[in-house]
Amino acid sequence: MPDVPDLPIAEVIPAVRAALGAHPRVVVQAPPGAGKSTALPLALLDEPWLAGQGALMLQPRRVAVRAVAARLAEGLGEDVGGVVGSRVRFESRVSARTRLEVVTEGILTRRLQRDPELRGVGLVILDEFHERSLNADLALALLREVQGALRDDLRVLVMSATLDPALPGRLDAPLVASEGRAYPVERRYLSADPAGRIEDAVARAVRRALEDDPGDILAFLPGVREIRGAHAQLSDVAAAVLPLYGDLPLAEQQRALRPDPGGRRKVILATSIAETSLTIDGVRVVVDGGLSRTQAFDPATGLTRMLTTRVTRDAATQRAGRAGRTAPGVAYRLWSERTHALLPAARPPEILEADLAPLTLELAQWGAPDPAALAWLDAPPRPRLGAARTLLRGLAALDDTGRITPEGTRLLEFPTHPRLAHALSTGHAAGLGALAADVAALLEERDPLPPGSGSDLTERVAALRAWRGRHGGRGDVAVLERIERLSRQWRRTLGVAPDDAAPDGWDVGTLIALAYPERVALAREAQPGRPSGRFLLAGGQGAALPEGDPLAAAPALAVAHLDARDAEARIYLAAPLDPVVLRERATWTDTVRWDARTGTLVARQERRLGALVLDERPLRDVPTDLRVAAVADAVRSEGLHLLTVPPDAAQLRARVGSLRAWHPDEPWPDLSDAALLATLEDWLGPALGRVRTLDDLARVDVRPGLHALLPWPLSRDLDERAPTHMTVPTGSSIRLAYRDDGEAPILAVKLQELFGLADTPTVDQGRRPVLLHLLSPAGRPVQVTQDLRSFWNSSYFEVRKDLRGRYPKHPWPDDPWSHRPMKGTTKRGV
Repeated sequence: MPDVPDLPIAEVIPAVRAALGAHPRVVVQAPPGAGKSTALPLALLDEPWLAGQGALMLQPRRVAVRAVAARLAEGLGEDVGGVVGSRVRFESRVSARTRLEVVTEGILTRRLQRDPELRGVGLVILDEFHERSLNADLALALLREVQGALRDDLRVLVMSATLDPALPGRLDAPLVASEGRAYPVERRYLSADPAGRIEDAVARAVRRALEDDPGDILAFLPGVREIRGAHAQLSDVAAAVLPLYGDLPLAEQQRALRPDPGGRRKVILATSIAETSLTIDGVRVVVDGGLSRTQAFDPATGLTRMLTTRVTRDAATQRAGRAGRTAPGVAYRLWSERTHALLPAARPPEILEADLAPLTLELAQWGAPDPAALAWLDAPPRPRLGAARTLLRGLAALDDTGRITPEGTRLLEFPTHPRLAHALSTGHAAGLGALAADVAALLEERDPLPPGSGSDLTERVAALRAWRGRHGGRGDVAVLERIERLSRQWRRTLGVAPDDAAPDGWDVGTLIALAYPERVALAREAQPGRPSGRFLLAGGQGAALPEGDPLAAAPALAVAHLDARDAEARIYLAAPLDPVVLRERATWTDTVRWDARTGTLVARQERRLGALVLDERPLRDVPTDLRVAAVADAVRSEGLHLLTVPPDAAQLRARVGSLRAWHPDEPWPDLSDAALLATLEDWLGPALGRVRTLDDLARVDVRPGLHALLPWPLSRDLDERAPTHMTVPTGSSIRLAYRDDGEAPILAVKLQELFGLADTPTVDQGRRPVLLHLLSPAGRPVQVTQDLRSFWNSSYFEVRKDLRGRYPKHPWPDDPWSHRPMKGTTKRGV
């Protein structure tokens, strides 16, 4: 293996070797340009613990895989495919001599599924781990299980430029850090955030840098559209202006990464793929547009959409560092210093935000349908897992228990999202393999047609086939070339020949429906002869086509791409769907619901596909369980006020609530509104089963159900410890008013009925004094106290002075201790 004395990583290679010799997992932190990706892996291939085995090195992106593999092979004086090989989707450059494979993270997952022991592999390197991609987190979780259960000799090396300081401890792994030799980078901010298009601001900054600063320029833009816009504005500069993004052909990527053959300065217009891993010699200037384009998944709608967001501070640091790898540099930040302080520190790990359907299917195949069985750095959120399982059941990939089905296993053979895999697999089985390949490729790539071309995916298939058959047509040639390369790979996988015939729109819709079963849609009603262009998706969300779209008149659609930011989503890509397909997939369901407008129970049989109702008919014999569920849902929706709760039932709830608050260690039932609403079917089910109208609901007697929640001997203890009434010295039995928050129950009694009583009455077997509301002869409160003795000794005389003139016929003795208690006036006596 080659020596690396000129690279900063050389200083810590002995420490890395020693750590890997003693520990199964090691963390390496080294700044960009230190050589951790291009020198350290080669230095480990001769380690004794790796004898006879190879190593896998994971990179988060295809561009990085190719670039890093090329650098590693170059260090050995070889081409990729010798000692150093590479694998990305649909591309493998390895041989019998290969000992170090650079692969994308998903490739490792596929290999682990086929061979959990990773035979022939002694070291797995996870590079650029700070990005915390979904596949990297999954790979690490699976590798930790393999180490614990199957391969105690397998080493895992986690590497990155920046890392969570807690990571080594969480992995139980030693940390080896390299200081590196980064050159200083001057940060230049704008006085204010720019207005207008980001590609305009980037082009202006590039022109300034070409005049003021030496070296090649690396400019960051959020996406391909912005790259093209900036490229067009820089067509006249005296430099080679080159794009760099993941979908570029390999040759064009290499042009961006290597020195210009003519010796010209280079301007590389790149997406965020150039933040890390890739070393681009000669770059001394970075122009950072400050934006990044990422996918955001909304589990509430099951939809993923692209978002353009502010760059995070750690990503801005990574970007600026690209200017100081070989010499002092400059970073133009196209935002103000004030804005910089407000940027998010870092992006959350992808596993907390992403569509978890691919991960969920992988875990089911691994034999871990419950993700909690694995050791995660951040566990996948349960709501997102629930949404993923729902989708996968709709794709027939999981059964009702969450276990993988034969179809799910087939889907994993396709290196793409389960949605598209299902369209490819099932479409091929239905004789639509060539069309499925075209549709899947189109859905993965950018739209080849210009804006304003309508939403019909069928038109895109037609454009692809016309271009492929050299019959002219329309569309972006570069995009069509990428789509055709991908379609060709899918046709090779399926073993089908290309089909250049005019596509059938309903067949296209059928394939979209296979991939997006929750996005089949029915047209909403409109005025006769005037289609509304508005639809209801099977998932329950409304969606609309742009005004004037030719698909607006379709009775049914299968929707592929839409923007779900608004209450009514906007449809971008769809195809007409044969209503027969909807009916074939729909099932008759007994539907019982409460109509809040009429206050009645409505029972129907509906032919449904999700939220779509295709046909309906009256339901004659309503199952009791459905009736109970519908009425209970209505009460839950509106609240307990729909039920008649008589005073004694309300008092029962308050008495139990008081004892529950006073004795939290005792098994007193929860009779709060929330608890009763949550368990309506349990305690009130039989009574709800007889309800058909709002009047029926008002007549339901809740008392038997409430009493049934109080088992023996609690019902006996309730009367002893929280009696409904209390007898006062006159013999009157007075109702107590309990409060379920644990406050003292109220005893409202006329003052004269307590003459001679020294101590405040109590409940709860003497533990809780009641709150006395002492009343005037007219029944109005004159004093509130829990200390009756103190009242007789002090406050009574103030009350007596105030009231005896107003109520002269009632007793107001000088000595309330010795006066007999009285109900009425002095004349009436007791």
